[in-house]
Amino acid sequence: MARTILIVDDETSILQSLEGILSDEGFDAICAESGTRALEKIEEVMPDLVLLDIWMPGLDGIETLEKIKEVYPNLQVVMMSGHGTIETAVRATKVGAYDFIEKPLSIEKVLLSVNNALDYYSLEEEIDLLKEKDKDRYIITGNSKAITELKEQIRIVAPTNAWVLVSGENGTGKELVAHTIHRLSGRSHKPMVEVNCAAIPEDLIESELFGHEKGAFTGASTMRRGKFDQAHEGTIFLDEIGDMSLKTQSKTLRILQEQKFERVGGTRTIEVDVRVIAATNKDLEAEIERNTFRDDLYFRLNVIPVKVPPLRERVEDITELVHEFAGEFTLKTNLEPKEFSEDVFQVLEKYEWPGNVRELKNLVERLMIMTPGHVIEGKDIPPPFNRPSEIKEDFEPAFMSGSFREARSEFEKAFIERKLIEYKGNISQTAEAIGIERSNLHKKIKAYGLEGFGKSE
Repeated sequence: MARTILIVDDETSILQSLEGILSDEGFDAICAESGTRALEKIEEVMPDLVLLDIWMPGLDGIETLEKIKEVYPNLQVVMMSGHGTIETAVRATKVGAYDFIEKPLSIEKVLLSVNNALDYYSLEEEIDLLKEKDKDRYIITGNSKAITELKEQIRIVAPTNAWVLVSGENGTGKELVAHTIHRLSGRSHKPMVEVNCAAIPEDLIESELFGHEKGAFTGASTMRRGKFDQAHEGTIFLDEIGDMSLKTQSKTLRILQEQKFERVGGTRTIEVDVRVIAATNKDLEAEIERNTFRDDLYFRLNVIPVKVPPLRERVEDITELVHEFAGEFTLKTNLEPKEFSEDVFQVLEKYEWPGNVRELKNLVERLMIMTPGHVIEGKDIPPPFNRPSEIKEDFEPAFMSGSFREARSEFEKAFIERKLIEYKGNISQTAEAIGIERSNLHKKIKAYGLEGFGKSE
């Protein structure tokens, strides 16, 4: 389909000349002899681009441009003038013109500017489309009491600039909450920059957060902007803040307090305006007691605490979540859609979900791939998801024990079972999570007969 270009000029010869050139190039060219007529034409045909003369009687080019941008901010406009000055060009650019070309017009210059402007227009359309799709990615699913309260809390806090500390177990959707807050804030037109605090080596944290100048250290061949610099006027998301080392916490606290910094190897002070959202799966108050997290950093971050509920506290949402994940997976893989029988949800609602929503999503994808029929039934659900008693009743033996020692042993066994399921049988991750040596955990697993427990079947 030919792209439509509106040519606006009070000189008939220029209108005819440009109309012929653009038509020969495959464009659908239409003409208007004044600014007023141009606005009428735009309303009638909605062109893809406007070539607009500056010096016209009545409504001049700059005034016409201002009116176009008021109603159609994304419509690209290329200005033309035989009496161009730097001041005029700057003014046109500030109002929103894409380009400024001087008369007498060069055919090559006109075509180059037109094609570049149309490419830019297409890119903006694509970005807008991606933004719309991105909005759909960050919608919190569910209508349970716990989720309804969470949505209301987000609705209240998002439009403010208040800093937020999001807490919750692994897999509950803390990142989703952070993105939702940013999307609903006044900073949504600016970037949200994510920092995985657990993944940055301590010796690179300053370069990562603050950036560095060229030659600041071996390998710094170019200047690099840091995360805080990139997030200026937007939001910075500090994920897994509880896994930061104390040294890194100290450096982070400084920039959070001052909102200014110097790049590594630089001397210029850079001021930034960022909103901070932090997330953690740890109990930071307990970490403060253990002297592994700074209390001053905690109080700086914890302006608005937001707790994301685990899936076991919102089982009413499982049906909606399953259908959402199944639909997403079908679109992503082009597999045929499948239905879920009612007994599927009866089974899933009895499971404790130590891995939360992330674990449920993985199971749905597994069922979509591995179930041969078009209908997924309760009998298709594999262990441990079909054995709720393993988790729901795992503390009962402790209460039936005759002594404190036996009760402690039973509780310890049940606790390790649960954590092994949560971390899919990964002993290193389980040991780190519960705070004991890997070798010690090995001994306990062997003593309780839990070898291989929690691994996918």
